[in-house]
Amino acid sequence: MGQNNGTNQPNQPVFWWDPRLYQIISLTILLLYGLFWLQFDVSIWQIAITVGVAQLTQLAGTRYFNLPFFDPKSALISSLSLCLLLRTNDLAVAALAAVIAIGSKFIIRWKDKHVFNPTNLALVVILASGLGWISPGQWGPVAWFGFLIACLGSLVVTHAARADVTLAFLTFYVGLLFARALWLGDPLTIPLHQIESGALLIFSFFMISDPKTTPDSRPGRIVYALLIALTALYVQFGLYKPNGPLWGLIACSPLVPLLDHLFPGVRYDWSKPTTGHAPVSLPLSLSLHPQKEVFMRHVIVPIFTFLIGLFLWSAEASAFCGFYVGKADTKLFNKASEVVIARQDNKTVITMANDFKGDVKKFAMVIPVPTVLGKDQIHVGDPTVLKHLADYSAPRLVEYFDENLCRHYELMEDRMGSMKNMAPASASAKHERDKALGVTVEAQYTVGEYDILILSAKESHGLEIWLSENGYRIPLGTSTLLQSYLKNNMKFFVARVNSVEQSKLGFTHLRPLQIAFESPKFMLPIRLGTVNAEGAQELFIYLLTKQGRVETTNYRTVRLPEAQEIPLYVKDKFGDFYRDLFTEQVKRESERGVFLEYAWDMSWCDPCATNPLSTEELLSLGVFWQDNQNGIQRGQALSPQGQKVFLTRLHVRYDATHFPEDLMFQETSDRSNFQARYVLRHPWTGTENCPAATAYRQQLRDRSEREAQTLASLTGWNIGEIRKAMNLASLPAGEDKKWYQRLWTN
Repeated sequence: MGQNNGTNQPNQPVFWWDPRLYQIISLTILLLYGLFWLQFDVSIWQIAITVGVAQLTQLAGTRYFNLPFFDPKSALISSLSLCLLLRTNDLAVAALAAVIAIGSKFIIRWKDKHVFNPTNLALVVILASGLGWISPGQWGPVAWFGFLIACLGSLVVTHAARADVTLAFLTFYVGLLFARALWLGDPLTIPLHQIESGALLIFSFFMISDPKTTPDSRPGRIVYALLIALTALYVQFGLYKPNGPLWGLIACSPLVPLLDHLFPGVRYDWSKPTTGHAPVSLPLSLSLHPQKEVFMRHVIVPIFTFLIGLFLWSAEASAFCGFYVGKADTKLFNKASEVVIARQDNKTVITMANDFKGDVKKFAMVIPVPTVLGKDQIHVGDPTVLKHLADYSAPRLVEYFDENLCRHYELMEDRMGSMKNMAPASASAKHERDKALGVTVEAQYTVGEYDILILSAKESHGLEIWLSENGYRIPLGTSTLLQSYLKNNMKFFVARVNSVEQSKLGFTHLRPLQIAFESPKFMLPIRLGTVNAEGAQELFIYLLTKQGRVETTNYRTVRLPEAQEIPLYVKDKFGDFYRDLFTEQVKRESERGVFLEYAWDMSWCDPCATNPLSTEELLSLGVFWQDNQNGIQRGQALSPQGQKVFLTRLHVRYDATHFPEDLMFQETSDRSNFQARYVLRHPWTGTENCPAATAYRQQLRDRSEREAQTLASLTGWNIGEIRKAMNLASLPAGEDKKWYQRLWTN
């Protein structure tokens, strides 16, 4: 984002014409919107410390380098930018980021020009060190918010005379995304979803456009924008790292001196914003005539901004790990599934289960995997362990009993039962492939009650024909999705039930399938699961990691409402309550949110729905990194020491329209605990008469009304029906007498 030039400050420009003023106003509006509307996970203390330390660092640099005056605007821009983007639970990290950002302007310089965008450098250092994280999905795809960013950003870049680099970057980046989608055969809903990002627009309008770190000339800035776009896409799709534009900017910033040499221009001055037209002829002349420049700034840029806003307003993005295929005319439905992902570094173990009920001979499972799996990388899991994990992390109901006029509470817990009946994964076909179709059986095994195939194919049409010729009806639209995975060098894990082996083992139900592999891709392929789905599906994802909470990077991760007090009668219909609450939250996020139900250190819980998983249970789910000496065994007292295992439980309701792209994850350093917990408060029923008791009884009706309003807001239930179920009319109304009316009783 726009910064001052550190040790060589310009003359102070006329206040209202200083582009930095518009940056400060715009960033403040965005921060307030994030705090009060999107509930950003950033505290007031973090904001205060970031802004304060940035100003102190700017003051120290001003005095140390003997600058003529102290200018707070640049430091304020950097600190507001950090508040918008950086997430950390440690205030010292927030202060460190502010010092790095402002200090770099004074120290890291080349020919009186700082090399790195200060905010960008601070963010990358914190990300690389693992001290903090950025939540690129925090903004969500809210259309009118995108329009707001575009309008504010246009105001900033036009006043700073840097609209060209913003427009060039967006043109290159968006164009390459669409070109990639066309090459993969992906529907255009995927690149549309990828650019419906507030983080992308903030980067484009407020960071890459920094006049003090971009090339001086327009040709240089256009080349610069192209290099950043290419690097960002390589980081995102080649290295599988989120926040590609940030890494692209930090990688390309050292090239600015070279671009200034190849395409010379006039050095930027805040007091006289200019596009940097050089008085000498340029090797590549893309500069505009002054009249054309006015036309560019006052006509083209506003039109482009309006089109961005209109596009974001009207764009609609038009799932479990795989789809199910059935022989002949069998119709398959995949309604609810559970997936456990244990991951450390690039090592990943995935456990898959679903709610299939029916003849197992008619079902198969096809899952994209990043590599050919050996037999020892495939395992059949224990469904009781998965049920234990689900019970441990389930949304829960907690009861408090008012004692002796609300001075003490007795805590009781009534955990929520399983949200659905579990049934493990299904299976897939095993036949020799016709080489003419370009399908290769890379490996085949029998593991437990499953026959396993690992398939590769030259093109999706041949794979689709092979499946059809072997008695499997593939849903319409499957070929396009298969082709996309094939071009991403994915293989296909195919499993089906071996009824003979199942009979020998004595199991009457399907057990979860587990696979282990190494890959830099931290993702869950859900797109195939939408092909043959009838309506939206439920997906529960349990992520076991070492460092901290996991969130999605390409969809907004939302914490469910928690610790809300609700009426007592909900205890007997908690399942209905939670289903309707979740449906209401899905609607509020425009059916595009991924919801956090639980995040906790696995060494303890409070309150506990059930005991934490034992060391052996965690190991069976793929937790290979834990210290066995610190493990918790059944029957042992809970140890205050951590197991180096953090559990994140996500819940998503998805379909092809609202979730066109597979789920992408990142592990954060956030170890703060969270649980979807709802509270019942039983009133005190004592008969004592005292001033405190009188006041307590008078406020009971108001408390019950608040509980009714909360329940209606959470679930969308009719407030009149809620009041009737609570029998509010029978509660005594609180007295509101004047002081003198309480002096005499007759």
